[in-house]
Amino acid sequence: MKTKIYFTVLMLAGYMGVSNAQAQNQECMTNLSIYVEHAKVKNYDAAYTPWKMVYDNCPDVNWANFAYGERILKDKVKKSSGAEKDGYITDLLTLYDNSLKYFPKKAKKAEVVIDKVLLKYDNKMISDQEIYDQLHQAFEEDRDNFRNPKALYLDFSSLVDLHNDGKADLQQVFDEYDDITEKIQEENKKLTDIISKLLPKDSLGTLTSKEKKRLKVATTNSTSFGKIAGSIDTKLGALADCKNLIPLYEKSFDSKKGDVNWVKRAVGRMFNKECTDDPMFQKLFEAQLALDPSADAYVYGGTLKKKAGDTKGAIADFNKALELETDPYKKSNIAYKIATSYRKTSKSTARNYAQKAINANPANGKAYLLIANLYATSANNCGSTPFEKRAIYWKAADMSRKAGRVDPSLSGRASKSAASYSAKAPTKTDIFQAGMAGKKVSFSCWVGGSVTVPNL
Repeated sequence: MKTKIYFTVLMLAGYMGVSNAQAQNQECMTNLSIYVEHAKVKNYDAAYTPWKMVYDNCPDVNWANFAYGERILKDKVKKSSGAEKDGYITDLLTLYDNSLKYFPKKAKKAEVVIDKVLLKYDNKMISDQEIYDQLHQAFEEDRDNFRNPKALYLDFSSLVDLHNDGKADLQQVFDEYDDITEKIQEENKKLTDIISKLLPKDSLGTLTSKEKKRLKVATTNSTSFGKIAGSIDTKLGALADCKNLIPLYEKSFDSKKGDVNWVKRAVGRMFNKECTDDPMFQKLFEAQLALDPSADAYVYGGTLKKKAGDTKGAIADFNKALELETDPYKKSNIAYKIATSYRKTSKSTARNYAQKAINANPANGKAYLLIANLYATSANNCGSTPFEKRAIYWKAADMSRKAGRVDPSLSGRASKSAASYSAKAPTKTDIFQAGMAGKKVSFSCWVGGSVTVPNL
């Protein structure tokens, strides 16, 4: 009997990637198999004792000690209170540290720091200064693995609170904002790339189960990053208005004017906050032109011309920027900007540029939303009957839904737009009275194409 058990344990050890030397500890291996089976079905109470035995005596026997150990201890923290809860929190914090000690190739420094900070934050055991210091250091030292949306928000939020308490200067807040928002954009770009590749297969129903899971995870995470980006902008609030930006940049200009990164960020922020009428913006803009006469410079120049009423000159600059830009994502944003310049004067041209934006970056949800708006605002010109005119709203709603699918970070805005357009489309009663269920409505205006009327 003992021999049979022994060989069973050896087989389990081989399956779980344990070395022969580690497999000699029969008691650890037996308890490992016991707690893993309990943890798999979320019976964490039953898993605790055998897990503790293995963790205390053979911490490096298998990564499961930490992967499942985290879940087991989190369950204990959730179900306990007082001194007992504090003890489990301490155990969990130690487990995070030990994961780096025993499995340095699996545990990532940024993720460990984030886990510890969030645990303390959720249990009100950490100050704003500690949150910022620890998260900021982890971000600086292990940026690639710093991907947790909540941690990105807390990093920035804690710094703003420190600034409001007079413990951090405004430039530091702006620098952190730029770093965090750039990171969010990077992560969302990766996610929308995944979504763009998988959506065509999803529409054909050819996704594998693994791809379905990957698409779901990417969509969920992109939505989270969209919400966090909005929260960070709200947190920054009035700190980034012109009355704060202008004196800050006037003070720093002489010492920073040779720093191309600082200059570009300063121009970008003043541009985004519409501080372009102030002489300081022109000064910064000229400094950027001298340091980096890139596509960005033509975008800013075009915007200034547009603001001055020189739409023709603005579009010429935007098109020059479009020619110079090589990054497809930036190119997409420039094409989108040109599209918005034409939205009132030539809807067809605006759509053409919006389509160029989509061609450069299929995940540019803003371009889909713009096309949806162009369709919706053409309702009175795209049909000979009230029914035909209102049918355009189905096409607009569909475009809005596409925006949310390709870029889930825009899902909230896209859903609202789609709902608004759908509400303006013909009702079931209208469809019935017109006898149009399941039929096509073609558009002879600039929109072209057609829509199929929903069946009743």
